[in-house]
Amino acid sequence: MFELKCSRPVAAPPARVFEILADLRGGAKRITAITKLEVLTPGPIGKGTRFRETRVMFGREATEEMEITHFDPPRSYTTEARSHGCHYVCTLRCEPRGSGTELEMGFAAKPMTFGARIMGLLMKPFAKKLMSACSKDLDDIAAAAENRTRAG
Repeated sequence: MFELKCSRPVAAPPARVFEILADLRGGAKRITAITKLEVLTPGPIGKGTRFRETRVMFGREATEEMEITHFDPPRSYTTEARSHGCHYVCTLRCEPRGSGTELEMGFAAKPMTFGARIMGLLMKPFAKKLMSACSKDLDDIAAAAENRTRAG
């Protein structure tokens, strides 16, 4: 299993940061690595919402279909996907810190097939780049939350 965590402070309250996180329909406008995000289920965003996200990873576009499996506003939500022989889990958390928020992303990939286990070993050298990509996503989310907070 491969796991990583990254976090950063955000100068906005947790409810505002969570609002940005949960606005999947606006995600491609806020997160620079996402080129397209399509919500596949009707209605409000919450547990059971499925979506397809296309983003640039390691210089190439990759598309994954995900589902929100845990939704606890304004604290956290978790998405899961099964693809390329792996089970992926990503949790985003908003923890109060003073008048702001500590935004945390946890990501885990569990290989489910022999081929995925081999690919996991081959991908270990790219862990630092993946951590950098996750940090950039958090920076983009923070910028969106802080901008609206300053603007009123």
